[in-house]
Amino acid sequence: MTTHFYTATSLDGFIATPEHSLDWLLSQDIDEHGPMHYGGFITGIGALAMGASTYEWLLRNDPAGWSYDMPAWVFTHRELPVLDGADIRFVSGDVTPVHAQMQAAAGGKDLWIVGGGELVGQFADAGLLDEVWLQYAPVTLGAGAPLLPRRLDLELIEVARNRSFLCGRYRVVKAP
Repeated sequence: MTTHFYTATSLDGFIATPEHSLDWLLSQDIDEHGPMHYGGFITGIGALAMGASTYEWLLRNDPAGWSYDMPAWVFTHRELPVLDGADIRFVSGDVTPVHAQMQAAAGGKDLWIVGGGELVGQFADAGLLDEVWLQYAPVTLGAGAPLLPRRLDLELIEVARNRSFLCGRYRVVKAP
């Protein structure tokens, strides 16, 4: 079972604008059946975690309302809307026990830390992040939510081009 951070980033290292928008990403040219695309990635995921800002963005922008059929943990310190029929668990605090809950619920599939970067960093700090998948969009934002606001050593294990995107898959190099 592998714990992934799969995301798109601007060339200058931001995953969202200062207003938490992803509009810059949705206008980019990508092949939805091409290499390292989301559709192929999500089939191997059994549970996911995200921060409150990501959750709120999805609620505002997902035409389906909620696209995930697997359990989701949302890290938050505030009350958020609950979606009928979705397996969403609101949590706060240490990521370690949540990771164990995710593993138990994933049915042998992998885990996805959706974002944001600080939440992903907490999983990395706890030694629980295994891979980072980055889709580099041909845009710069100048400011916003940083990709990962801490140091991680990574080993490149796969690279591909998907139309306008440069895609890289990295293994997290863990300290001995």
